[in-house]
Amino acid sequence: MSASRHLLPNGRWHFQHGPMDIVIGADPDVGAGAQVAVDSAHEAAWARFVPMLAQLMQEWPALRLPVQPGAVCPLQGEVARCMWQACAPWAAQTFITPMAAVAGSVAQALLACYARAGVARAWVNNGGDIALHLLPGQSVRVGLYADLARLQVQELMQGLKLDGAFEIAHPMPVRGVATSGWRGRSFSFGIADSVTVLAATAAQADAAASIIANAVNVAHPAIVRQPANSLRDHTDLGDLAVTVDVPALPAEMVQQALQAGLQRARECQERGLIEAAALVCQGQSLLLPMAFGADPEPVPLCCPDPVGVWA
Repeated sequence: MSASRHLLPNGRWHFQHGPMDIVIGADPDVGAGAQVAVDSAHEAAWARFVPMLAQLMQEWPALRLPVQPGAVCPLQGEVARCMWQACAPWAAQTFITPMAAVAGSVAQALLACYARAGVARAWVNNGGDIALHLLPGQSVRVGLYADLARLQVQELMQGLKLDGAFEIAHPMPVRGVATSGWRGRSFSFGIADSVTVLAATAAQADAAASIIANAVNVAHPAIVRQPANSLRDHTDLGDLAVTVDVPALPAEMVQQALQAGLQRARECQERGLIEAAALVCQGQSLLLPMAFGADPEPVPLCCPDPVGVWA
């Protein structure tokens, strides 16, 4: 199957190729030629996108191998190297392969096409992992949908009922957003419904979201886990046990799991690897605000002022 693209309402583009399913939006700056710059950026992004899957597949065997602590990146392609570099900070602590950052790295590579004069802001959304370009004075508002289990066809037709939203403005040191959890497209070792991370880049956010979601965990006999390679051929996780079903758990166990994830998120923040995170599991949530904020507290998912949560 070859790469395809379709123009969406409001000038957005949908790029699709194999597992890559991407929506891109961009706004022109003021001044003559700005719209031409946006159109040219879209064409450049498409040209960059078309060969991307084949380029990644050329290095597929190496991309499935765990990143080794202190190793020199063995990969050659731009996106592959970005994936490896985003995962390297965790190699000494836990099992991680470059695939933990694939979606964010793809989004980040495409976003580079929009970093040009005439483009005021742009966003590349690769299945929920988002890379951002913002000029001074620009901002974006990102919605949070915490639990895919409740998603209904009717809601898709009539509009999503978001659990919250947050605003990312130019002065903030955030240009990447990513979400991970056991219900998502990728496997997880943990039980989080979702962990959303804000970081300097989409690749960093993607890797960190995976790491933190894995840490949202607790031992319970009713949690079902299976070897990853029994569920999907050629997975990078081999026979490691991944979560496939989580029953309703006692509230105190959910809180225990969230606290474990929060501790990992704090470690990431202290190392400068993330800016903020939101952790959600079975109706409970914890927020790690940006540095110098208050200690995180449980908050209702449907927050009336979600932007303020992140301030």
